[in-house]
Amino acid sequence: MTPADTPAPNRRAEIRRVIGLFGPHRAATITMLATVMVGVLLGLAPPFFLQVIIDQGLQKKDIGVIASYSILTIVITLAAAGVTLLYGYQSVVIGQKIMCEIRHRLFTHLQGMSLRFFTSTRTGDIQTRLISDVGGIQNVVSNTLVDAISNVAIVVSAIAAMFWMDWRLTLLAIALVPVFAVFGRWVGDFARDVRQGTQEQTAEINSMMQENLSVSGALLGKTIGRADVLANKFDLENQKLAHWQIKASVLQYVFFAMIRVITQIIPALIYWLAGFLLFRGDTSITVGMLVAFSALQTRMFFPLTGIMATQVELLSSLALFARIFEYLDMPHDIQDSPGARALPVGSVRGEVTFEGVGFKYDQASEDWTLQEVSLSARTGELVALVGPSGAGKTTLTYLIPRLYDVDAGRVLLDGTDIRDIAMEDLKRVVGMVTQETYLVHTTIAENLRIAKPEATDEELIEACRAAAIHDHIAGLPEGYETVVGERGYKLSGGEKQRLAIARAILKNPPILILDEATSALDTTSERLIQNSLNSLMQGRTTFAIAHRLSTIHAADQILVVDGGRIVERGRHTDLLAQGGLYAKLYNEQFLLEQQGAGS
Repeated sequence: MTPADTPAPNRRAEIRRVIGLFGPHRAATITMLATVMVGVLLGLAPPFFLQVIIDQGLQKKDIGVIASYSILTIVITLAAAGVTLLYGYQSVVIGQKIMCEIRHRLFTHLQGMSLRFFTSTRTGDIQTRLISDVGGIQNVVSNTLVDAISNVAIVVSAIAAMFWMDWRLTLLAIALVPVFAVFGRWVGDFARDVRQGTQEQTAEINSMMQENLSVSGALLGKTIGRADVLANKFDLENQKLAHWQIKASVLQYVFFAMIRVITQIIPALIYWLAGFLLFRGDTSITVGMLVAFSALQTRMFFPLTGIMATQVELLSSLALFARIFEYLDMPHDIQDSPGARALPVGSVRGEVTFEGVGFKYDQASEDWTLQEVSLSARTGELVALVGPSGAGKTTLTYLIPRLYDVDAGRVLLDGTDIRDIAMEDLKRVVGMVTQETYLVHTTIAENLRIAKPEATDEELIEACRAAAIHDHIAGLPEGYETVVGERGYKLSGGEKQRLAIARAILKNPPILILDEATSALDTTSERLIQNSLNSLMQGRTTFAIAHRLSTIHAADQILVVDGGRIVERGRHTDLLAQGGLYAKLYNEQFLLEQQGAGS
């Protein structure tokens, strides 16, 4: 759906919501508006001083009048400039506070979204809304409100002063004002569509760059040898963005051309009417009055232009506000239930129970990822999950820390439905080492302290010794201050997984989830880490998704998952004796290992 096809927004409601952003800054906003009014009143004086200088000073050759009123004009002009600077500063401060609040609200709100949101939304689109969209509204929240109020006050006061001078000239001067309003409304509506189209296409470009210029994307492009295809696709989207930007530029030229026409025609008409009245013998029009009137007219036109620009800016920015509010209005599908209970530190035993659990990724689909899953893991038990790829093993473990919520049945922690436990407390008691290790672009120490920000250097070293990675880190030129690079690409897969294991050790949770945590390790490293994991798992409930079945011989119970169901359960020797799926998987892997050893 293109911007032109989208339904007409409730513009008044949107504008009220934008104005509502200033609510928490009411006192500062009122102070700023009072400063604006002082500046507006000061700005009215110079045209009247100019009339006196011409009519009473120059024409009557009174040097005293000329000197005194010239000094007054200079003083008032400097004072008005100072007041303008003051309320401009106040406006920017308020605007930046609002910008910080918007970015904070958007970031924290997105953090609270479930994993389902992130798996169905492209990173480039999220980045565009957080950076480009929020940046695009900065002028509105920092300048537009104060500009609008200031301009309206200047126009109203200027028109009042002009009426006081001569009502006939004033009526002619404001005759084309409605044209400003109509033209501004038309340009604003068109600018909104252009702004929305530009931002949507910018999101598309950002997504492509994020996907293709990341480390993984660059590797894909270089290894498949089809860089021309990716470049052609980028060129197509790039041309679409250029199309929207051309529209925006043409709109800008049309806008300023129309303003130039209006602001140059009206003064000519004013002088024509004044000359006509003078020729008819009207003595109320003096040279000084006409010059002062022209100054007030100019003072009115520039704010009128500003009002029109504000109208266009606000209407076009509503497209950006709508995109931001769309994200802020997304409900958190996983959140604390009313009256969610806290988990005091040290009170968790770690008993996990699944009762008839069902789950599906697509709520509209009839295909279940997990069905009728029931299990019970007692405190300190090692529960191994095995099965073919895509059977639902990882999804099952994701339900424990509520990365997803169940669609049927329930998951219990120490007899309490996890949906009745505070989310922050649940995150604290569950540790995960996932199959895809994620490291941020910072130092090794900072990556470890994600799990425990207050951890001492000694605690980091102890955790890394347990994960068999300390000796490698100590051998690096910068040790624990080594920057790991984008997504940790300066480290090998095994080194990244050992860091992830050290991070879990540092967190020290009562419930541990290992999703093929040793899959990227060689045999020697795996043995080292397996010994560390055995120590780590003592006294805590552990769910381990096994890559090598030889590592789970000692599991308290092995759950064989296939087609989203638990099809077998028991200990290693019992399952081998049954001759079912587990025995088949084990024998196939054992045979492959034997063949590999023989070769």
